[in-house]
Amino acid sequence: QVHVVQSGGGLVQPGGSLTLSCTVDERSLEVFLVAWFRQVPGKQRELVASQNIEGRLKYGDFVNGRFTIFRNNAENMAYLQMNNLEPEDTGVYYCNLGLTWWSQGTQVTVSS
Repeated sequence: QVHVVQSGGGLVQPGGSLTLSCTVDERSLEVFLVAWFRQVPGKQRELVASQNIEGRLKYGDFVNGRFTIFRNNAENMAYLQMNNLEPEDTGVYYCNLGLTWWSQGTQVTVSS
């Protein structure tokens, strides 16, 4: 059993920034591909960003350079830094490990 723990999220104004954090209990994050997904209202769950164990990065087309995925192996943490947020980014964001194990998700709301 892989227990994925996510934190961060909340309410932010358009143009603002948020950072989501992810870790895993009793295991090293280094052995996992880390991915962030989101589910926005009216759409299917979609990939936001991913980083494999070799460090290769992939971003959803909608990111347009606004988000950055990175990890700190010494802290056993992975992050999604989101800048210049738009109302269309509102949704539930999930951390995923190995394209298999999911966090509980957290709400991100971008609104004035």
